[in-house]
Amino acid sequence: MRDNCDLKQISRPLLDWYDTNARKMAWRISPKARAEGIRPNPYRVWLSEVMLQQTTVAAVKEYFDRFTRRWPTVEDLACASDAEVIAEWAGLGYYARARNLLACARKVTLEYGGKFPTNRVNLLALPGIGPYTAAAISAIAFDLPEPVLDGNVERVMTRLYAVRVPLPTSKPQLLTLVAAETPLTRPGDYAQAVMDLGATICRPRSPSCGVCPLRDLCNGRAQGIATSLPFKTAKVPKPTRNGTMWLAQRNDGAWLLELRSPKGLLGGTMGWPGDAWDNVSGPPPLSANWRDAGTLRHTFTHFHLNLQVLTATVGTSVAPVRGTFIPPNDFNSQDLPSLMRKAYGQATLK
Repeated sequence: MRDNCDLKQISRPLLDWYDTNARKMAWRISPKARAEGIRPNPYRVWLSEVMLQQTTVAAVKEYFDRFTRRWPTVEDLACASDAEVIAEWAGLGYYARARNLLACARKVTLEYGGKFPTNRVNLLALPGIGPYTAAAISAIAFDLPEPVLDGNVERVMTRLYAVRVPLPTSKPQLLTLVAAETPLTRPGDYAQAVMDLGATICRPRSPSCGVCPLRDLCNGRAQGIATSLPFKTAKVPKPTRNGTMWLAQRNDGAWLLELRSPKGLLGGTMGWPGDAWDNVSGPPPLSANWRDAGTLRHTFTHFHLNLQVLTATVGTSVAPVRGTFIPPNDFNSQDLPSLMRKAYGQATLK
C-alpha cells in the first residue's frame, strides 16, 4: 500500500466536492440546508434505506414518494394494514423488507413513542435493521460517526487503498478503513458523499478519475489498476427451477388468488396458485379445462425460473380447493409482485 492515501486526508476534499455536487433526493437534506440547521427526518432516512436495499435509487423514487404521501409519519405507517403495505410495495421485490418495515414502524410507535432510537444498539434491535442500516441511520439522521459501508463505498475504498483481496472476503478490512476515515465533523454528509462519489464518478465501469476529488490520493489510480478493482470471487452459476402457475377467472370476471405464506419467497403477498417453482408443491386449485399460455421466464436473486402458465375460465359455482376468487372491482394486477404481474400479462395476451 502506498503512503499517498493517509487516514483522515480524504474527508475535507470529499466534503468540499459534496457541497457542490450532492445528488438531490427526496429523502435527503442538502448540505446547505444542514449547514443552516435543518435536520434530516429519521423516518424518511430509515424508509429510504430499507427501500434501497438491493434496489437502485431510480427504482425507489416513485415508491418513496407514494409511501410518504400515504403515510407521512412512522405512526401513520404503523396503523396501516399488512395488505395495504404489501400492495404498495408490489414490484419492489424482497418482500421480507415490507413485512419488517411494518413490524419496525409498529415497534418504534409503541415502544419509542414514534421516535427512532439514536444509538446503534437499539436500532439493531428493531425488525429489519442490520449493521449497515443501523450505521446509515445513525450517521445520516443523527450525525453520529458510524462507518457506513454499502456497495458504492466498498468500491471507492477498494480503489482508494488498492485492496486486492476480492469481495466479499475484503469486507472486514474495508469496514476498518471506513471506520478510520469517518470524521467526527459532518459524518452524515461524509457518508453520503462517499456514496455519491461511487455512484457518479467512481463507477464500476469507466470511472471518471480525471475529475475525482480524491484522484491524487488514490492508490488504485497510482498503480494503474483502479478500473479493475474491486476484484470479486467468482460467482456460482444460478440454478434453474421449473414450475407451474394456474390463473383461473370466473365468468363474472373474478380472479382466483391465494395469500402466500408469511415466510419464504414472496412471503405474505397475494398471487396465483402454483406448484414446485418455490420449493412448495400443491395441487391445481380447481378442476378445469386448463389451457397452456406458454412458458414464462423470470430471474430471482438466487435462481432462474421457467414457469408453465396455465389458464382457465370457470363458472361462478366452482369452489376452489386453494385460494379465493377476488371480484373484479377489488382486483388490481399492479398490486401483485412482478412475477405475478408477468404471469397475468402472459395469460391475458393469449
